[in-house]
Amino acid sequence: MFNKETYIRRRQELKRLVGEGLILLFGNNEAPANYPANAYSPMRQDSTFLYYFGQHRDGLVGVIDVDNDQEWLLGDDIDIEDIVWMGFVPSVADLAAEVGVAKTASLNTLFTICKHAVSSGQTVHFLPPYRHDTKILLMDLLGIHPSKQKEAASVGLIKAVVQMRSTKEPQEIEAIERACDVGYLMHTTAQRIIRPGITERYVGGQVDGVARSLAQGVSFATIFSQHGEIMHGNPSDALLEAGRLALCDAGCELDDYCSDNTRTMPVSGKFTQRQLEIYSIVEACHDYVLEVARPGVKYQDVHFAVCRLMTDRLKELGLMKGDTEEAVRAGAHAMFLPHGLGHMMGMDVHDMEGLGQIYVGFDNETRPNLEQFGTNCLRMGRRLQEGFVVTDEPGIYFIPHLIDLWRKEGHCKEFLNFDKLEQYKDFGGIRIEDDLLITADGCRFMGKNRIPYHPQELQEFMSK
Repeated sequence: MFNKETYIRRRQELKRLVGEGLILLFGNNEAPANYPANAYSPMRQDSTFLYYFGQHRDGLVGVIDVDNDQEWLLGDDIDIEDIVWMGFVPSVADLAAEVGVAKTASLNTLFTICKHAVSSGQTVHFLPPYRHDTKILLMDLLGIHPSKQKEAASVGLIKAVVQMRSTKEPQEIEAIERACDVGYLMHTTAQRIIRPGITERYVGGQVDGVARSLAQGVSFATIFSQHGEIMHGNPSDALLEAGRLALCDAGCELDDYCSDNTRTMPVSGKFTQRQLEIYSIVEACHDYVLEVARPGVKYQDVHFAVCRLMTDRLKELGLMKGDTEEAVRAGAHAMFLPHGLGHMMGMDVHDMEGLGQIYVGFDNETRPNLEQFGTNCLRMGRRLQEGFVVTDEPGIYFIPHLIDLWRKEGHCKEFLNFDKLEQYKDFGGIRIEDDLLITADGCRFMGKNRIPYHPQELQEFMSK
């Protein structure tokens, strides 16, 4: 939690941006894993609620009446039964005082507030809900069926929240840096212990253990797999095999902010020549972003600059052919890179994605292309601004089913060497990812320690 003045200032700015109406910001409740008393732990608070109200306790709702310049923190105080099992928790009034909110009341008061707002014609603003208990509560409060709530959510509130949360304050940047430092320990743990004969699950568990020991936990389910061509390959019981590559995509959450890094490493500790040829392309694309990403540049343009570099290098290996500009325009590069270069990052690992990517990663100037394979997965396209934190995560993947499908359909055959691609069906995939802070005159990677990724450096680190 930051100081009280931070939350007061943020709520004042939110009121200014939204301009009118009643704002509802729902905190989260405990989520049962398999029966009510066995909840997922620790509870994850809603990020936007945290941004404006700062408290982690379950069962809270923040209310901001813009028209009358009033603020409430609503929630029920715990009773002795809760104290016996969970320990003492400060009163809602004490929690409110910590973040500069003057008014508190029980959660039932929310019904009275909303009823008055609706009857008086006051606009009620809420964000797209993503938890079913919140959807049910919204239906009870406003009479909007859960199937209609996403489209009924306030675009004005969404845009205001995105505007504020996109540009990170110095204290937020410091928090992300700390999370990146734990991320360094997570990934170097994997690099130190990986070897043939142990399971993917074992390595993934050790990586998760670092996050649980030094932070609030992981920022997303750890990806660790020898099948790097599967974007979200969770650890399995498969034994690591000599000569293969293992991809580790992992991050932590610390002080409510996230890290997100990916490294790809040779299980045997040394790259083969074929692996090194592909790896060096991904390495070059990853580092090229440092040269071109800066305030005022569209991240969409950075993405396609990377795609052109990747295409040129794949042509040198004989995997692609033809004119580079035409190949990228046709989407031929998506055979190898079927996702975008990166996404916003902050309190959420895909920051604010639940508010709608059309508002987070795009704007009125920069619109997504939802028709073309690969480009339709571009999460971040709009112009960069100082204080943005985005991921830089190019990859090259050889997906057997995709190769077979495109070959059968003749898709982009003028740009792809399918005979050569057949020889790479057993390759897997490579991704290198770091978190990028946009600065006044360029950008830099976050975290004081860089997880080894240059081939010689990585092999030397793994041999220690």
